[in-house]
Order: sequence, then C-alpha cells, then structure tokens
Amino acid sequence: MKKSNKMTKADIVNEIAKNTGVDKASVLATVESFMEVVKDSLANKENVYLRGFGSFIVKKRAEKTARNISKNTTIIIPAHNIPAFKPAKTFVAQVKDNTNK
Repeated sequence: MKKSNKMTKADIVNEIAKNTGVDKASVLATVESFMEVVKDSLANKENVYLRGFGSFIVKKRAEKTARNISKNTTIIIPAHNIPAFKPAKTFVAQVKDNTNK
C-alpha cells in the first residue's frame, strides 16, 4: 500500500487489481457499483451492514437553531438525515493497533 496519508479511488482499484489479478476496468466497475448501491440504499433509508467492516447508516438530525454571524440573524435548520459510517469493533482495533507504526 501507499505510504502517504490518503488513498484515492484509483489507489483502491490499483490495490484490488494487484491483489486479485482482476483487470482494473472490472475492478473499477465493481467499486463504482458498490458505491452506487450504498448511496441508493441510504437514500432509501436502508442501512448497509458489512460484517467485520462496519455499517453505513442513516442518522437523523433534529431541527435546530443556528446563527448567521455575518448578518447577525437566527435561522432554523430543519430536521434532516445524513449518511454516516460506523466501523466494526475489529476495524477499530486494527486502526488503533497501527497508530504506533
């Protein structure tokens, strides 16, 4: 894997293609399809659970009052849903174990 502190979709495709021997075009189509399925599921308020990896979930945000500092006005932000990712315990443990490396 790369030694920098970020990984792009292209890096993920390259890594999967290298590890599996599947051509990059097929891997890219699979990764993009996976992301589309997750987005569509969350848009339909369906959570996605991947055992050992984590969950893509829909979180509900309550209505709240906020301030527009530049205009010095108060605005109401309506209740809304946002996507979130909750990693599995094994995922969290692996990241914690690798912080000292």
